[in-house]
Amino acid sequence: MPTSDQIHLAIALDGAGWHPAAWREQNAEPDRLLSPRYWGELVAEAERGLADFVTIEDSFGLRSATLEGLQPRTDLVSGRLDSVLIAARVAPASTHIGIIPTAVVTHTEPFHLSKAIATLDYVSKGRGGVRLQVSAQPHEAALLGRREFPQLDRADLSSPAAQAVIADLFEEAGDYAEVLRRLWDSWEDDAEIRDKATGRFVDRDKLHYIGFEGRFFSVRGPSITPRPPQGQPIIAALGHQQIPFELIGASTDVGFITPTDPDDARSIIGTIRAAQQRAGREDEKVHVFADLVVFLADTDSEAARRTSRLDDRAGAEYSSDAQIFVGTAAGLADRIEELKAAGVTGVRLRPGTIPDDLRAITAALVPELQRRGIFRTEYTSTTLRGHLGLTRPANRYAATQELINR
Repeated sequence: MPTSDQIHLAIALDGAGWHPAAWREQNAEPDRLLSPRYWGELVAEAERGLADFVTIEDSFGLRSATLEGLQPRTDLVSGRLDSVLIAARVAPASTHIGIIPTAVVTHTEPFHLSKAIATLDYVSKGRGGVRLQVSAQPHEAALLGRREFPQLDRADLSSPAAQAVIADLFEEAGDYAEVLRRLWDSWEDDAEIRDKATGRFVDRDKLHYIGFEGRFFSVRGPSITPRPPQGQPIIAALGHQQIPFELIGASTDVGFITPTDPDDARSIIGTIRAAQQRAGREDEKVHVFADLVVFLADTDSEAARRTSRLDDRAGAEYSSDAQIFVGTAAGLADRIEELKAAGVTGVRLRPGTIPDDLRAITAALVPELQRRGIFRTEYTSTTLRGHLGLTRPANRYAATQELINR
C-alpha cells in the first residue's frame, strides 16, 4: 500500500487517445478500437506501470460532442464499445490493476448498474468501480426519448436556468450513488449458505429490502447479486464546479478535478473537504485526483512538435477541460510533485495519443516517480480499495439487524 508520501496514479483510456487526431498517428490502430484484445493490451500496459486503476470513457453520443451539441465532423472517431462490458471482458486477464468504467447515470437505472458493477467486482476479484457521469445533452436524451434538456452553451453555464439543470442532474447522481451502495449492502456477506445436505442455499434473513424513496428513484431491492468482494466497489466522479464538488464530497470515494494551478487545486480540495463535513463524512477518506492531458517525448521541443503535428491534422489547437502538459517525463514528474504538495492524493493522466503517450507514462514517467520515492515499486494489495488505502466497509444492514436482535 502506498505511504502518505506517495502519489496515486490512474490512467484515463479513451479510444486512440484524447487528442481528436490521435487515431491518425503512425502507431495508432484505429481498426482495433472495437477489439477486446486492444483494450486488454491497454490495461496490461497500465498494469505494467503499476497504476492504481484505469478509467474507461463512455457516452451515448455517436462521436465527440461539446456543450453546444454533436460535432458534425467526419474526421473524428465515431462509435465505441460499452465501457462496463469492456471492463468485465478485460478484468480476468489482469491481476492487480483496478478497472473503473464510466456510466452515464442520467439515462440509466441504478438497479441495473449495481449488479453490473458487482459482477465486475467478482470477475476482477475485488478491483471494480464505476465513474458516475451526468449528461444534459439534448441529442443524447433524444436517443432514449424519456427526457428533454434545453440547449446549453458555455456562456450560459453560470445562468440560474443552467445551474438549476446542473443541480438537478447532480442531485440525481447523488441519489444514484446512494441506491448503488444500498443495493451492494442488501446481501450480508454470509447470506449464501450453499449447504447441499440441508438444501439451503441462502439465509433469507440476511437479504434486505433497501426501501429507497427519493425524487428520482423508488427502489425496493434487494439486489439479485450477492455483496461484492470489496463490499463497496469504488465510486468516482469528475467535477468542475461547486455542484459536482458537493457530489464528490458527499457520495464518492474518488473525485477527479481539473485545477488550473496548485493554488486552484488547494481551493478545490478545501471545497470538497467542506462538502464531506456537511455530509457527515469528515472521518472518511475521499481521494482527490488531478486530471492532466499529457503529450510526452524525450525533449520538450520534440513533445511540442508532436502536439503541433496533431493540431495541424485536426485543423485546430487542442483544448481540454483539464490542464495540458507537453514535455518530458521529468517535467511531468515536477508538475505532479507540485500538485501533490497542493494536497491532491493522486493524478489521473489522459494520454494524448495511444499507444505512444500511454507507453511513455509507464516506461518513462513511472520510473522517474519511483526514483523520486513518490510512487510504488510493486503492488502490495490485491484489491482496488487496498491500493487506495480504503478499508472494506461494514454492511449497514447487518449492523442494523444486530441491534434488532439485541
